[in-house]
Formats: sequence, structure tokens, C-alpha cells
Amino acid sequence: MTRTPRILLVFHALFVVFMLAPLVMVVLVAFTDKGYVAMPFDGASLRWFKAILNNDDFITAFQRSVGLAAGAATLAVVLALPAGMAIAWHRFKGREALLGLLLSPLMVPHVVLGIAMLRFLTQIGASSTMAGLVAAHTVVVMPYVLRLVVAAATGFERSVAHAAESLGASAWTVFRRIELPLILPGVAGGWLIAFINSFDELTLSVFVASPSTQTLPVKLYAYIANSIDPLLASVSTVMLALTLVLMLVLERFYGLDRVLGGKA
Repeated sequence: MTRTPRILLVFHALFVVFMLAPLVMVVLVAFTDKGYVAMPFDGASLRWFKAILNNDDFITAFQRSVGLAAGAATLAVVLALPAGMAIAWHRFKGREALLGLLLSPLMVPHVVLGIAMLRFLTQIGASSTMAGLVAAHTVVVMPYVLRLVVAAATGFERSVAHAAESLGASAWTVFRRIELPLILPGVAGGWLIAFINSFDELTLSVFVASPSTQTLPVKLYAYIANSIDPLLASVSTVMLALTLVLMLVLERFYGLDRVLGGKA
């Protein structure tokens, strides 16, 4: 077995430290007992975590962000699933153009998308509404779902579905009992990535959201513009903890390699 060169091990270690250091700093600041941003080396406290429960604006924004992310991710799956299956399993004129069109939001800066969405939603009378915000987020996150659905569907052995059809199964039965269960890891992985990206989306939401539809990232952005205190760190730490719990649950019951790898 070939040993990994020491210089690569050092590089990987430095890279991991570089990635984790900001997160560790945020978590440490969240436990300070000071009224300003400081390390808790001379006094740790849960003061700023308790402050979250007393801030109704943050709690409301968090609930709104969860609902928005779940709605946008689910709608993205509904739209990307048939498109991904068609692109992966069939050859038709304009196939590559359709795939490029559906993936194009990945290449457009979110500032440009935000301005375009604001203009479009204003024209149809849907600006400053939750429905408009969900639609805007769906456009942004659907490419993530589509890529994993196409990857999972490409690795699917179509002879299994053909065998079921030859035995008299209807198209709906084949999809429900064979195709969907086998590509489900890709669908679940796409939904998860779409949920995380929608929940964390700031640039687009700044343009589309109104004071009555502010998401948690927008609320944090507005809060930090006026004051800087450990409350921001405590909110961020809670978000990190929830993400970690979600990942552990998925790993325990399904396997992250299947979910995020989109393996059929």
C-alpha cells in the first residue's frame, strides 16, 4: 500500500484548520459572559443562548426560514425529478440546451438574479409575498436537485423497469415501486442540499424579501448593521448544531455517502 506523502498530510491538516477555525471561534464567542464580542476564557455563560428565547424576531425569522427552505426544496424536487429522469433516460433534440437552461442559475450572480426577480415579481404583483419568495428560492436551488437526480438516474439500470413493464406493471407502478425507490438517495440528497442553500440564502432574499417576510439570514444581516454582540454568535452556533444533528441522523439511518453522492 502506497503511503501518503508527508507534505500532503501537512497540507490537508492546514486546510482542515483553515476551514474549522472560524467556526470554532464563533462557537467560543457564543459562550462568553461579556456584553461584547470576547472569548470566554475568564468566564463562560449561557447568557446569549437564553437571549435568543427572549428575541421573538429571531425566532419568527427562523421559523419562516425553515418553512421557506422546506417549501422551496420540495417544489424544486417536484420540478427537477421529471426533468432529470427525462434528461438522463432519453435522447431528444434540445436535450443539452434544456439541461444548460435548467442549470443556468448556478452561473448567474445572485445579485443579478435578485434584481431580476424583484422586477419580475413586481410586474406580476407578487413582490413582498411569501409565495414570491418561495418561487425565487426554487429557481436558485433547483439546479442542485437536478444535478443529483440526473446522476442517480444515469446510474439506474433501466432493464429492471423494462422487466416490470413486460410483466404487466403500469408506468405509474413502475415509477412508484421501482424507479423512485432506486433513485431516492439522489432525490433526498438534492432536497437536503436545496434546503441548506435556501435556508442560508442572503443575497437574493435581500432584494425579494420585505419586512414582513424577512428570513433569518436577512434578519442577522440587518441586526449586525446596527449592533455587534455575542447574540449573533449564539444564533450561528444553534444553526451549526442543528445542521450537525441533521447530518448525524442522515448518516445513522441512510448514509451520507448515498444521500450526498446521489448513488442509485
